[in-house]
Amino acid sequence: MKDTLERAARELGLDLSDAQLDQLLDYLALLQKWNKVYNLTAVRDPAQMLSHHLVDSLSVIATLQRHGAPARLMDVGAGGGLPGVVIAICCPGTDVTCVDAVAKKATFIQQVAAELKLPHLHGVHSRVEQLKIDSFGVITSRAFASLLDFTTLTRQHLAPDAVWLAMKGQHPADEIAALPADVDVFHVEQLAVPGLDAQRCIVWMRPR
Repeated sequence: MKDTLERAARELGLDLSDAQLDQLLDYLALLQKWNKVYNLTAVRDPAQMLSHHLVDSLSVIATLQRHGAPARLMDVGAGGGLPGVVIAICCPGTDVTCVDAVAKKATFIQQVAAELKLPHLHGVHSRVEQLKIDSFGVITSRAFASLLDFTTLTRQHLAPDAVWLAMKGQHPADEIAALPADVDVFHVEQLAVPGLDAQRCIVWMRPR
């Protein structure tokens, strides 16, 4: 499995260390273990977890690094930590806060941070619109909500010059059309995810 992960990372333009690859696989093992009790993800097969979750989340890393990995990043509706935990492992200089309204999911993130020794990873149990917290340079989401809800609920948490990064499947033309004039979609980036025969894109947005 490590060979598959390393090959996929290389295809995505990532040069991950052995330690980072091991952390990603340890995270996957924790996800499988906790999933039996906490139902963190509908995907159960380890090979599918690797392609549909781990490698899928890895696809955001290179583009995030090109943008400039922020000092602070929030992952909203983080669920089992995708892509937040993957970002924390691959971008050790970024402080990552994973927010979820379901307590057991935030607890799982805290457990991952402790077991993988990631002091810059935090799991927070809260509805994002009710959260009182310092602002962030990038706010991400993956399978969280419509672009309208995502930007509306999290706008208060953006630092000056910050951006939203939404991971989506096929190009969400209808969702983009529904955005208000004060949200600027400045780039839609198509992604090719190794081992995944599905459409993926990143929608980059900022407030006007």
